Amino acid sequence: MPDLKTLIAQAWASVTQPREAARWVMSFDMPRLARWEVLLLVVALSVIAAHISIVWLIGPGPEAGMMAPLLQYPWTTAIIQMSILVISVFAVFWIGRAMGGTGGFGDAILLVAWLQFCLLCLQVVQTAVMLVFPPLAGLIGLAGVGLFFWLLTNFVAELHGFQSLGQVFLMVIVSILGIVFALSLILTLIGITVPGAPGNV
Repeated sequence: MPDLKTLIAQAWASVTQPREAARWVMSFDMPRLARWEVLLLVVALSVIAAHISIVWLIGPGPEAGMMAPLLQYPWTTAIIQMSILVISVFAVFWIGRAMGGTGGFGDAILLVAWLQFCLLCLQVVQTAVMLVFPPLAGLIGLAGVGLFFWLLTNFVAELHGFQSLGQVFLMVIVSILGIVFALSLILTLIGITVPGAPGNV
């Protein structure tokens, strides 16, 4: 496995040359179990980084607001994030295959893990900037949303051999909306509701 310096350099390269970075990630010859372990490691690092940044910048008091559950139950946050990423892996693989793609499941695991690592690097930068110039940190957060869609679109395209990024982006948006709707419907049917949501007050 590459060292941390190489990983950070490749994370930056992913922003400017995402398809080349995707090919680099998919070049690793790893057992499937090891790929899942990489995904789990990235989730753990993301939760730790988020927990530390919130404790440092907000603190555990009432001012934490919506972030309080992360401070109190980091394991719950880790489980939720891991579940989302696992769903993402299957969605990237199955939906891409349904659209005529040729990507492998193992590569989908690595690419989702790499996407999360790139976002983790941005999260660290955002935390550092927040300590120096808080207004800029909000802009970095917005940039993170754009980065997510940019990387995901290019990674899916490279994984499955698609050429049109516009079509892949549209597929990503439709897939996300469909998954969110399906999960919301399932949660509603089994009686799980979000506190404070309309109709649940």
